[in-house]
Amino acid sequence: MDGYIEFIQQMKKKSGIDLSKYKESQMKRRLKSMYEKKGFNSFSEFFKGIDQDKQLYYEFLDRMTINVSEFFRNTNRWDVLEKEILPKLIKNSSKLKIWSAACSTGEEPYTLAMMLLKHLTPSKFEIIATDLDENVLAKAKIGVYHEKSITGIPKDLLTKYFVKEGENYCVSDQLKKVITFKKHNLLLDPYESQVDLIVCRNVLIYFTEDAKDKIYTQFSGSLKNNGVLFVGSTEQIFQPNRYNFNSEETFFYIKNA
Repeated sequence: MDGYIEFIQQMKKKSGIDLSKYKESQMKRRLKSMYEKKGFNSFSEFFKGIDQDKQLYYEFLDRMTINVSEFFRNTNRWDVLEKEILPKLIKNSSKLKIWSAACSTGEEPYTLAMMLLKHLTPSKFEIIATDLDENVLAKAKIGVYHEKSITGIPKDLLTKYFVKEGENYCVSDQLKKVITFKKHNLLLDPYESQVDLIVCRNVLIYFTEDAKDKIYTQFSGSLKNNGVLFVGSTEQIFQPNRYNFNSEETFFYIKNA
């Protein structure tokens, strides 16, 4: 017995990341290569090292989850959201309900939280962040990002909401408290209701046209009247009226009342 099964059980308990969902032979090779480079001789030794060394733990998290998201991705679009879209949403609702759909490792919902806290108290909004992959959700909840991942965050917000630990930045509890992370499958699971803003960016490019049609229809049903869908820069909806949407700004669609 090489200790791999015990290792993945211990790591699931520690981080929430379930390595049993990956192909065993590939994952074992990957982890063995990592622990040998770090001077360990077994999975048991490697876990003890991870458990005692925060930087090693963060490095492990980075290796196990592929980060494909960014903070404030396409900054000019976030400027439009903050200056043009958000004031109208605030005016129309006593408490905003915001859904970050397919949120990956959490950069998007944390970006939303930083933006909203500039304008509202935590009691005036809720952010629901969902993804199909439990492992990226586990990383999102932990909220630790390598310094190469935080380049898009303005310095004042970085200072206010993150704590630097070595080469990593840890999200403050203030941000974590305003986000609820959940597992959700866009093609199978029920959708949120009475939502003011849905952010789903750079995700639907991976779906078939039939799947996109189904998702846009359900997003429309999920939104309140005058609610807004914010999509990615490669995901313009060419017939928005088909889903009861009007194009509000580029990549923003408002649901007709």
